[in-house]
Amino acid sequence: MKFKWLLAALLGLLVAACAPNAALMSETGPRYTAEQSGPEDYKLGSGDKVRLTVFNEATLSGEFSVSSTGALSFPLIGDVAANNRTIQEITQETQKRLADGYLRDPKVNIEVVTYRPFFILGEVKSPGQYPYSTSMTVLNAIATAQGFSPRAERKVAYIRRAGAAQEESFRLTPDLRVSPGDTIRIGERYF
Repeated sequence: MKFKWLLAALLGLLVAACAPNAALMSETGPRYTAEQSGPEDYKLGSGDKVRLTVFNEATLSGEFSVSSTGALSFPLIGDVAANNRTIQEITQETQKRLADGYLRDPKVNIEVVTYRPFFILGEVKSPGQYPYSTSMTVLNAIATAQGFSPRAERKVAYIRRAGAAQEESFRLTPDLRVSPGDTIRIGERYF
């Protein structure tokens, strides 16, 4: 009788150790709400592509990518630091630098054309790098990667924000959002 009780207790501990830690799993927060912030709050990073339009200056306008060093290289003014800065901040600096000896009262508009990709790995059928689209959810990302593998844990997603050192665990709901540059990992279920 004691042996059965001991075996049951050990099996219970083993199952609890294999399950995701519910105490560390987020179920609320900004990742679970529709994006409240607009493109003006978005911070650029390597891999983003922007369109620069300088009014009445077609030769200065065009599409530019944020380099691996976090800079945008524009005609005449050269490199502008873009990493972790908003479009508005970059627009103001670009206007100021163009007005400093190049153009009289320049009118500049910058918009994001392509966001940096997200990455998905683990128990999905086709892990890899995929293009980000606005208002994307983790379930959309999983569908983009051709769905769950047969061994996938379907209740938890692990997300590491671009530039972060550690991933966080989140309860997988239809409202869980992806950000550009995120790395999503779908774990394996054990039973």
